[in-house]
Amino acid sequence: MVLNSLDKMIQLQKNTANIRNICVLAHVDHGKTTLADCLISSNGIISSRLAGKLRYMDSREDEQVRGITMKSSAISLHYAEGNEEYLINLIDSPGHVDFSSEVSTAVRICDGCIIVVDAVEGVCPQINALTGTLFTSKVLEERAEREAESQVNPNSEQGEQVYDWSTGLEDTDDSHLYFSPDQGNVVFTSAIDGWGFGIEHFAKIYSQKTGIRKEVLLKTLWGDYYINMKAKKIMKVDQAKGKKPLFVQLILENIWSLYDALLKKDKEKTDKIVTSLGLKIGAREARHSDPRVQINAICSQWLPISQAVLAFMKCGSEDTAPVIIFVSKMFAVDAKALPQNKPRPLTQEEIAERRERARRRHAEKLAAAQGQAPMEPTQDAGALEMSSQGEEPKGDEQEVESETPKPVPPEESEQESFIAFARVFSGVARRGKRIFVLGPKYSPLEFLQQVPLGFSAPLEDLPPVPHMACCTLENLYLLMGRELEDLEEVPPGNVLGIGGLQDFVLKSATLCSSPSCPPFIPLNFEATPIVRVAIEPKHPSEMPQLVKGMKLLNQADPCVQILIQETGEHVLVTAGEVHLQRCLDDLKERFAKIQISVSEPIIPFRETITKPPKVDMVNEEIGKQQKVAVIHQTKEDQSKIPEGIQVDSDGLITMTTPNKLATLSVRALPLPEEVTQILEESSDLIRSMEQLTSSLNEGKNNSQMIHQKTQEKIWEFKGKLEHHLTGRKWRNTVDQIWSFGPRKCGPNILVNKSEDFQNSVWTGFNGKASKEASRYRDLGNSIVSGFQLATLSGPMCEEPLMGVCFVLEKWDLSKFEEQTASNKQSQEPGDLAKEGQGEGDTRSCRDEQQELQDHGSEPFEKRASQRGESPLTDCYGPFSGQLIATMKEACRYALQVKPQRLMAAMYTCDIMATSDVLGRVYAVLSKREGRVLQEEMKEGTDMFIIKAVLPVAESFGFADEIRKRTSGLASPQLVFSHWEIIPSDPFWVPTTEEEYLHFGEKADSENQARKYMNAVRKRKGLYVEEKIVEHAEKQRTLSKNK
Repeated sequence: MVLNSLDKMIQLQKNTANIRNICVLAHVDHGKTTLADCLISSNGIISSRLAGKLRYMDSREDEQVRGITMKSSAISLHYAEGNEEYLINLIDSPGHVDFSSEVSTAVRICDGCIIVVDAVEGVCPQINALTGTLFTSKVLEERAEREAESQVNPNSEQGEQVYDWSTGLEDTDDSHLYFSPDQGNVVFTSAIDGWGFGIEHFAKIYSQKTGIRKEVLLKTLWGDYYINMKAKKIMKVDQAKGKKPLFVQLILENIWSLYDALLKKDKEKTDKIVTSLGLKIGAREARHSDPRVQINAICSQWLPISQAVLAFMKCGSEDTAPVIIFVSKMFAVDAKALPQNKPRPLTQEEIAERRERARRRHAEKLAAAQGQAPMEPTQDAGALEMSSQGEEPKGDEQEVESETPKPVPPEESEQESFIAFARVFSGVARRGKRIFVLGPKYSPLEFLQQVPLGFSAPLEDLPPVPHMACCTLENLYLLMGRELEDLEEVPPGNVLGIGGLQDFVLKSATLCSSPSCPPFIPLNFEATPIVRVAIEPKHPSEMPQLVKGMKLLNQADPCVQILIQETGEHVLVTAGEVHLQRCLDDLKERFAKIQISVSEPIIPFRETITKPPKVDMVNEEIGKQQKVAVIHQTKEDQSKIPEGIQVDSDGLITMTTPNKLATLSVRALPLPEEVTQILEESSDLIRSMEQLTSSLNEGKNNSQMIHQKTQEKIWEFKGKLEHHLTGRKWRNTVDQIWSFGPRKCGPNILVNKSEDFQNSVWTGFNGKASKEASRYRDLGNSIVSGFQLATLSGPMCEEPLMGVCFVLEKWDLSKFEEQTASNKQSQEPGDLAKEGQGEGDTRSCRDEQQELQDHGSEPFEKRASQRGESPLTDCYGPFSGQLIATMKEACRYALQVKPQRLMAAMYTCDIMATSDVLGRVYAVLSKREGRVLQEEMKEGTDMFIIKAVLPVAESFGFADEIRKRTSGLASPQLVFSHWEIIPSDPFWVPTTEEEYLHFGEKADSENQARKYMNAVRKRKGLYVEEKIVEHAEKQRTLSKNK
């Protein structure tokens, strides 16, 4: 095929029935980009000789150096079959697990995909994950649309017909969904040699030769079918032993014989094959010494890969249809690469004028060199001098740039421009059209509640609604791999780039001409960002550039997260080592353009507690001797706890506030693993529950806003908790849950078992709110705030807690109530005397009280003093603050009297290796605290698939080490999986005689948990208990006795 013009592409875009949006998915290094090169060469964009070597879709320098794709990029291709012409929007995606977020952005805007499977390695874990992403994203998209319809029209018939998509799947015939060559959805290709075929191609040929019908051959060319040439029949069972199946006999042997002839340089056989196939080979290829060149030349004519792949690949296009566009990601391009900033071609007159100017300049130089400069400069020479001063004539480039219609300001030309990677789902996108930008959290219900029915006004006059903005479509681009082409309008079904949205879209959004459109659900990424580094500029004066650069990086990468910690550090959170390196390179070279210092990776940990152990460190059952030692040890621990705090034998901590007005009793219990997992998975639901509860507490009547589906999810969540929290210890616990933490949506719970004050997270959804709840709400908020602070930073190394249940056993406020009552009695005469003043004071006090309630605290003494009361002077500050501090400390002490443990983040590690290097892989895994879960051999190969878990803390440099130790024969894929308790106790010291004998008095053998804990404490500037000088003997030398 020849290179198509832009006009041809625009014409093809209008025929929406013949548009195919296809994504290429595969495991890393399985040949996606090579396949894309072959398809691009069929359109004449690159030479067929360079296909597979150029890697046209890998436009970044680091992609070319590493040899892997790091970002999704699109290109539009033209494909003709008979009279039909198709527009294929091909999207190449990365295979490395660190960049699976890029795959998610590509999958969302595609109709289908080409899954590339390496014939040697077979189906790899990443392919399973990718196909799962593809299926679930499409299904969830449809489900979200149905739910949105039911929300907008709750009383309509459509809303009542919403059903679960999974019903009836068991009974339906799904045989057409599977991949099988006889179904026409599998193509056999070699992208590097440029050939590809489907079974249909050979079925057509052999039906003419043998006389067997094509339909029969289509079903029998794949599978255990054999041909009887005498009877010209196809048999299911091999009649004569040793016969080969049809696929081998009729297809593979022909390809093998061609390879055999060319690699052995058998010229006679090669010429015979070329003649029988009716092909023509160029003289250059025929003379070439490399047989791969000849293979490519013959196969690309005989079985062209583009025909095979593109052959096996509808939207509303009316102008009246609402415009719906989904932006899946923002990507940065150099401002100079934009079509409007490129130099335009010169006209014939401009070329002639430039030629004349160059000739005059040359004559001037010759005259100056001979010393015969003209006496007075001519007008032309003066004009030339002026032009040479204005712009340096160093070559054609400088002057061509001066011809651009819109010269770019220098500060703007250095910047990156952001293009939205999008697809038009409905309507026609036109340049200059005003459109709404709807964020992923936008709710059309909020807009419809603010705008009355039949409301019509200019877009500028609409009321402000959260997550909605209005903008103009400035520039529309056709994505052509590395190049961009300007477009005026884009019909539906097409993939396009949109410029000018960087101020409106952060990562993904829905663009729609109507604000009542529900947005697309946000993208779900397979890789969780887990690798954190702190970043600072080498020169502190360049901090503004770093902040600006990090904002741009956050917009350009769909998976990266940017945080500013309480310590003031700027933290970058990425999906893995390769992803981190790419982000740092982008920050240095593209976005911030400054030198930066990067810290060691910040490893996240969690703190928890466990049940008391039944065996000691030498695996002996804890007996009387051990019990005595443990009691002595706990007495030592208790001596560290300040006076005035009571500790019971079962771990109940009782503390009193500094002003002695309230007493709290708190106990800490470990949650079952299943409950912790449920809490982690339901964090979004817990967050929405918290928002609804807070709005109900503020007095807003939002009961109508609680959707029936949400209520069902809440009761289902409660049912799951009740199912797992069973037994005498957990009786009625679920009904008494007061709060979740940290940040009110974490995997820890606060249970209120106090008889004086009953409150629960489920109260608002039952529609019951007790008088005590409203009476003690402000003080209750202080208790919850103390719990939130305690769960946000644990006592071991200030890391968040996980899987801990704090039980508030007792909450005594009798002294506080007595003092309040006595203050009121002493205040009554004063109130009568200062009635007028008191009203104003009370009103202002009420305003202040309301303001403080929003922050979850209510300073009792300040309120009393503003009323003119004379309470007892409290040197410890407001009562609410004391409650917060006391609750926090009580929770920390309750943790410290239980066996504490660290939890480490774990990767699942998939490694494919041959049997020769299996031992080396195991050696690297065991050295880095890894644990092998499963090992299986791939059928028909000598490859082993190893599944293991590896702590994130030990994963840095793991991939490089494994490649070095195995000479590149094994390569791991790391994906964040779960949190796991480190079994060793970070505070363990030997207590029994056996432990002293086994570990020694110092017990200085490696304690993994203590090592991690001390590393985190050092990084945070906390006290670390370690000996700086281990052996303090005085050094004596032979020369001097000092």
